[in-house]
Amino acid sequence: MHAPRRAAVKACVYSTLLSVVMIGGRSQTSAQTLDSVTASIGNFAITSSDVEKDYRFECFLDGQWPPPAPTPATLASAREHLTYQELLTRQENPGLADKADSQEAAAARMADLHKEYPSAEAFQRALAGLGMTEAEVTARIAQEELMLRLIDQRLRPAASPSDDQVAEYYRSTFVPEFQRRNSNGTPPQLSEVEGQIREVLTEKRVNELLNQWIEELKPTTRVRFHDFK
Repeated sequence: MHAPRRAAVKACVYSTLLSVVMIGGRSQTSAQTLDSVTASIGNFAITSSDVEKDYRFECFLDGQWPPPAPTPATLASAREHLTYQELLTRQENPGLADKADSQEAAAARMADLHKEYPSAEAFQRALAGLGMTEAEVTARIAQEELMLRLIDQRLRPAASPSDDQVAEYYRSTFVPEFQRRNSNGTPPQLSEVEGQIREVLTEKRVNELLNQWIEELKPTTRVRFHDFK
């Protein structure tokens, strides 16, 4: 569940389908020398170095280390990721239970992250190259988990598909796709895949609702993107 959810967050926090935390060097007012502002939320600035750090952090979490050279598209995605996460983080008001659950999920995810690397030494080298401690990475993941919980709590209750929508998806999408991949196979009955279809449709609707929510928040917080320099 976490893998697709996380991938979604990276593109537009939740869409294509997660923790702005203070990772150092971020300015609350004007850009520091030699570090241009690439986005702003009110008086809060996101700088070029913030975007690069976020890109490197995402590569680290994906087990891509050393990270490949970023492209303009990946930097733009990282900037959007940071901006929208900051926007949503401002909506958080987590309770003690949410914090505890998020920390537990972060610890489990950190254990899985170790497995993305061929050895403990390779993991430690990547961690050193990232310039963060394991505790700092875990804390950032926990903050991400809090944001995902916020999204679920706010949007998932309104995203459940109707029985008719599930049946229509089964007829118009699932069965044709199954037949395309299995020319001689018999599609499973709707009852056998209903749960999977409901989850697909729910995630799709959550994406749509999240995009709407972000668009509603933008004007209230004066979100602006600036050219990379």
